[in-house]
Amino acid sequence: MSAGGPSPGDPYANPEISHFLGSMEGIPDFRDIAETPAERLARESWRASGHAALDSAGRLAPGLCLALLIAVLGRSLSDGVRSGVFGFSSLPLSPILLAILMGLLLRNTLGLPAIYEDGLRLCIKRILRIGVALLGIRLGLVSVGTIGLMALPLIILCIATAIVVVQGVSRWWALPARLGTLIAVGTAICGNTAIVATGPVIQANEDEISYAVGTITLFGLVALVIHPFIAHLFFGGGALEAGLFLGTAIHDTAQVAGAGLLYSQQYDAPSVLDTATVTKLVRNLFMIAVIPMMALVHQGHEGQAGKGAPPLRTLVPTFVLGFLAMVGLRTLGDLGDIPFAGLFSVEQWQGFIAFISTLSTWCLTAAMAAVGLGTHLARLRGLGWRPLGVGLVAAVTVGGVSAAGIALASWAWGGLG
Repeated sequence: MSAGGPSPGDPYANPEISHFLGSMEGIPDFRDIAETPAERLARESWRASGHAALDSAGRLAPGLCLALLIAVLGRSLSDGVRSGVFGFSSLPLSPILLAILMGLLLRNTLGLPAIYEDGLRLCIKRILRIGVALLGIRLGLVSVGTIGLMALPLIILCIATAIVVVQGVSRWWALPARLGTLIAVGTAICGNTAIVATGPVIQANEDEISYAVGTITLFGLVALVIHPFIAHLFFGGGALEAGLFLGTAIHDTAQVAGAGLLYSQQYDAPSVLDTATVTKLVRNLFMIAVIPMMALVHQGHEGQAGKGAPPLRTLVPTFVLGFLAMVGLRTLGDLGDIPFAGLFSVEQWQGFIAFISTLSTWCLTAAMAAVGLGTHLARLRGLGWRPLGVGLVAAVTVGGVSAAGIALASWAWGGLG
């Protein structure tokens, strides 16, 4: 080093050298792994699409992996309990029940960092619907039609009861009319989907929609966990009766699918999930009639023009169409002695059906784990006693009417099975 300062060729005079101190020899210690602004601007066409895909994967991976991990743990614990590893061979526990309870426990003890939210939302809003749609591969068109026609009178009875009772109790307890209507349609048809679709057409505000969603979520979650056991107790293991009860007495499609899967796993009765799903999807289609009717009722009561009924495409959930598409595929594949005129062997077709059915079960289990992870019980306490009271009356009434209707039909026809 010269007296006048560092030599221009001296590498140790570089001020950047301090950033590499402590790094492994031969491996640079990057100060900024992310792209520079210039690199971001240079992206175009396929590079931009690929970058967006990586960004989405990074946001979705934590929540998705956590839900899948809990689903796997639920399966492993259930298998351990059933095989007597934990000393509880006489107390089998469903994987989906364990997944929900583990999710609830984690969410309401340690809490959940925001980084998991996007992935869990994907599970609840997308993967759940995929799982429900894939369930259609388990049923042919004749089976779906038979179950749907058998469930139709019970569905109409439960919908009418829910609307009349909830509206009456809401007026008695001085609940706002729009909030009462939202709880009524959520209980009667398909939970949160019906609430979100009905809110704009009756000009409900955000608080009313949030209160209704919270109420339906709470009692639907309780029903998801306890109704499978109630169904088994009431109907003595009758699979058809249990499926009809779960499909009419539980609010949201996600909750019905979860309860049906819980019953199927707990009591080794796969047909209960099929019956509950078909019953619930038929019930969902009543949004086409009930939501416009509620809009007309509110316009007449309030003497003002509403926004009218929402478009038909918003009243028929996409997963319903997906379910019907899978039913159609199963029906076509089962025609004749050889599936699809010899395109597949019988063994390949049966293997495909088993694979799709298993994939559907894993989708539903991961989604139910996400439901548990996304349920913050402390928030539900802030709803107030009146909405919760109306929600409780609605849940108990619809469950009672459903059970009574099934029991009466079973007695009159000498059994439904």
